[in-house]
Amino acid sequence: MISIDGSHHEGGGQIIRTAVALSALTGKAVKIEKIRAGRPNPGLQAQHIAAVEAVAKLCNAEVNGLAIGSQVLEFKPGKITAENILIKIPTAGSIGLVLQALLIPAAFADKPLEIRIEGGATFGKWAPPVQYLEKVISPVLACAGYSFKINILRHGFYPVGGAIVEVRTMPAKLKAIKLEKRGEIKQISGISIASTHLKGARVAERQKEAAISALENLADIKTEYVEASCPGSGIVLWASDGDVVLGADALGERGKSAESVGEEAAKKLKKQIDSGACLDEWMADQIVPYLALAGGSVKVAEITPHVETNIWVVEQFLGKKFKVDKEKRIIEAKNV
Repeated sequence: MISIDGSHHEGGGQIIRTAVALSALTGKAVKIEKIRAGRPNPGLQAQHIAAVEAVAKLCNAEVNGLAIGSQVLEFKPGKITAENILIKIPTAGSIGLVLQALLIPAAFADKPLEIRIEGGATFGKWAPPVQYLEKVISPVLACAGYSFKINILRHGFYPVGGAIVEVRTMPAKLKAIKLEKRGEIKQISGISIASTHLKGARVAERQKEAAISALENLADIKTEYVEASCPGSGIVLWASDGDVVLGADALGERGKSAESVGEEAAKKLKKQIDSGACLDEWMADQIVPYLALAGGSVKVAEITPHVETNIWVVEQFLGKKFKVDKEKRIIEAKNV
């Protein structure tokens, strides 16, 4: 059984998600201790539990220690045999974070996989919106030979959640990921979303207008009002040179103007574009497990603590794989 120190590096939930995903993929049991030990609310929280349960369903795992506040988790995987998975998230936990964990082992299922998630949030704090997975992560992984489709049937926001999302994954035929050079950005797109509760205040339009202004009128951003169980809003932006996709997002919150939401997302995206990178700073840590499995090299916007932590977790399962050039911001891996 592989032993993981859950307080290592930044010591967050990413350690749990990556560890159980690679456990399912490799068939190696894992024990994670000191889970989120340095956080104000240490141990497992609801959205971590949802991610572990989802991966456990995929691979028929035996799990011990799966409870709110638990700082020790044992995950003993079986075989990846599921074809249909129903995941229920009773809170406003992030669907994006659950999918991050699930998509890694799902790539190696020998059949297409149908995933349905009921509950949870499509936009959440400190988490990727589901549309970031759809518009940024999906096209990047398609370059590596992994295809999945996302269908958002209902959006969900904090504090109620209540989203419904369906995902279909196809068995991957991974190929080396080579993303070191980027051309000139040709297109900036986006989607500004708000619940129908906020239509009278023109929240979606105001987010969009502020983002377009901050991007010097170079973006094509759509607006959409959606039915949801509680008020909420968010915006997702992405930029492409025709091959590479960079993304950024921002979340509407109480006391935060719609204009500041749009401007925040635009400033984040400009930072990624100006870095000259092929992958934004959020995609940088997401690509790590796939890079280890497929091999290749990528230039990222920033080598964040999340990136370093994810590399460390992956190497606990797969051995020394990575070479990181912090100055050039290039991550290189030999395939498994």
